[in-house]
Amino acid sequence: MPLGTSIFLIAVGAVLRYAVTATVSGISIHTVGTILIIVGIVGLVLSLLYMLAWSPRHRGAERDPYYREPPAY
Repeated sequence: MPLGTSIFLIAVGAVLRYAVTATVSGISIHTVGTILIIVGIVGLVLSLLYMLAWSPRHRGAERDPYYREPPAY
């Protein structure tokens, strides 16, 4: 789950949890908001771990494969 999707789920969950006062029979909107917040946080953590674990690491200055050393005189 990308970072943007996770942040969106957290935002929608927070709105449902804290800002909506309507009631629906059979569903607790506050519980749905809490579930979306938790899923968003889990997705955010997994996205960050994925980005950190599989990101290309800088290994110092890499040599240019086409560079030739000048001849020594």
